[in-house]
Amino acid sequence: MNLSRNKYIIRFSAVMMAAVLALTGCKIKLNEHANTKIVLTTGFDKDEVFRIDKTSCRLPEIMVYLTNTQNQYEQALGSQIWETSYKGETLEENVKETVLARIARIKAMNLLAAKYEMALSEEEASAAKKAAKQYYESLNERERELLDVDEKLLCTMYEEYALSGKVYEYLIADINPEISDDEARTITVQHVLIKTYTQNEAGEYVPYSEEAKRAAYQKAREVLVKAKDGEEFAGLVAVYSEDSNSTYSFGKGTMDAAFEEAAFNLGTDEISGIVESEHGYHIIKCISTFDRDETDRNKVKIVEQRRKEVFNEEYSGFVEGLTRSLNEKLWASVGFIEDEQVTTSSFFDVYHEVFS
Repeated sequence: MNLSRNKYIIRFSAVMMAAVLALTGCKIKLNEHANTKIVLTTGFDKDEVFRIDKTSCRLPEIMVYLTNTQNQYEQALGSQIWETSYKGETLEENVKETVLARIARIKAMNLLAAKYEMALSEEEASAAKKAAKQYYESLNERERELLDVDEKLLCTMYEEYALSGKVYEYLIADINPEISDDEARTITVQHVLIKTYTQNEAGEYVPYSEEAKRAAYQKAREVLVKAKDGEEFAGLVAVYSEDSNSTYSFGKGTMDAAFEEAAFNLGTDEISGIVESEHGYHIIKCISTFDRDETDRNKVKIVEQRRKEVFNEEYSGFVEGLTRSLNEKLWASVGFIEDEQVTTSSFFDVYHEVFS
């Protein structure tokens, strides 16, 4: 259970290529624009997956990103992770769409770099060449065959990745707002959650019936009475709460709205009434109304969010008029490589190692 507003994996549209790209470790959301030009499956080369304006993406590029992401998941969570689904979409489908979106964003960022007449320095270009050589040499013969890559293509991919990050840093360079303690204030609470939903086999949320919801509310009332009568709150959490997390530290704008409003109106050691959210009924106890360390960390997050907002304004205006075309037939055929000899997962690690 996660009470934050951004609690689900974001689903990306392959046709619209809405994009999220990790630049300097941050995910940046791209707003859609009604007048973006979309063209589907017209005059593509046989391995050309998509075009954005004057640039395009080939199948080997997709497969490098997709295969590395696949193997990173499997190394961390096991191959059974691909059995996971949410609202009818498998994790494999989600990863595939995310990879498409990520590469589309990189391509668009390189077009933006051309607008600003930006390019890699000789040192950065040399680093890209070094990264390409290092990653290529890490591949076994089977991986080279199935990914269909050579050092020249990998060098281009590293160059584009590096330039996209360079454009982002350029656009946010002067954004350093002053953030007050009050704006960034972080509090710490404990809570008891009595759920008002269940989940089906597909992982979809199924609300309780009205009768079950009334029973959940009555249970919450009983817990509240015990809390108000002085029973140890941590003990009540351990016995009654249906959330895997008992304690949350957070700032404004990051949690379920009803939960957040109630929590920020509590004083230290004060206990709320019954608070209803989309998750169920909560009884909240405030542990601390101000956490210095967490508040300082939250200031950093807020500054980064402001930078992303500034970047998005510039980026969104730029991509609004770009023509985008997706080779739907080829894209539909793309999938994970199922071969025990294909274990490569270091493409991004090599980049961070060489460019650090």
